[in-house]
Amino acid sequence: MSVRMQVDLGGLRMKNPVTTASGTFGAGREYADFVDVAALGAVTTKGVSFTPWAGNAAPRIAETACGMLNSIGLQNPGVAAFIAGDLAWLAAQGATVIVNVSGHSIEAYAQVIDALEGQDAVGAYELNISCPNVDAGGMAFGLDCASVEAVVGAARCRTARPLIVKLSPNVTDIAEIARAAEAAGADALSLINTVLGMAIDARTRRPLLARVVGGLSGPAIKPIALRMVFEAHQAVGIPLVGIGGICSGQDAVEFLLAGATAVGVGTANFANPHATADVLAGILDYCQDNGVHDVNELIGGLIC
Repeated sequence: MSVRMQVDLGGLRMKNPVTTASGTFGAGREYADFVDVAALGAVTTKGVSFTPWAGNAAPRIAETACGMLNSIGLQNPGVAAFIAGDLAWLAAQGATVIVNVSGHSIEAYAQVIDALEGQDAVGAYELNISCPNVDAGGMAFGLDCASVEAVVGAARCRTARPLIVKLSPNVTDIAEIARAAEAAGADALSLINTVLGMAIDARTRRPLLARVVGGLSGPAIKPIALRMVFEAHQAVGIPLVGIGGICSGQDAVEFLLAGATAVGVGTANFANPHATADVLAGILDYCQDNGVHDVNELIGGLIC
């Protein structure tokens, strides 16, 4: 049975609903021997800042039950190096590209977008609003509606390309943050980013991460992510990318039923370099097995 797999993510036309979660796939070079990046709905890149960021001190990764903690600190060589290297490579592969944009100030986000606006290979932007806002004492942009509206509004003024806003789960009410991003001009939302956590080595009585706390990802956060996608779907009228613990086609279908238009495969890539392709094949198998002719029929199809 033929299944229509194309989806529209806030104006970004994807050949299928599978992308990568930022920070888990680089720009795809390391996975090119295992996955055809052009066959994915999109490649969402690692975070790109205007100037190079060194990242945090080691140790900055710790394995946990059903997941992992990371405190990488968005290490990257800056937007100029990204354009010359990874973006050029992705363009040569024919991939659909979503660039994850990071910054510690509104001006820094704007600078990244301004630098990328002349690049035809950029299909959409994903704003990482979990970055600490140095102008607001280090509080992450995504934790407060006013700061969400400010950074999203500034980005919206600089581009007509699809603008996806990546939401933090470390908030009291994800729906109000989602509505703030939509009101400021977001075309789509991606959720969730990692959940704040920590790990301790009882033998040494020291934290396992140099910065003590880090972001928890992997299957452990999937129930949280599903709940937040469902809540955001009830709150806004723009498309969603569901992220959090997706390892199989069935996981992905669950996010679609909760209201996601697309899904991001993240931590699974570290354990299985074929994860994105496996998830895509699993979605197709589900559709064929259940008489679904168009994957869009699944979006928001949860029966309560």
